[in-house]
Amino acid sequence: MNFHAVIWEEEGVYVIREVFTGVTTQGETIEEAIENLRGALELYLEEFPELKDELKNITFVGDINVQIAKALG
Repeated sequence: MNFHAVIWEEEGVYVIREVFTGVTTQGETIEEAIENLRGALELYLEEFPELKDELKNITFVGDINVQIAKALG
């Protein structure tokens, strides 16, 4: 099963969030963050097994970057 995630650097660690489930974790390296996400997703799907079928039916089309005119904050 494939998942889609975004990753960013925050306060010296890499934060990673899976797009469809919202499962989020972190690591000191990108590789560690990805590995931590794998483990977190496995635990999440053990807790909510009914989501496996829902996630299989999602067709990932692509990703885009969206910029807004005004800065946040």
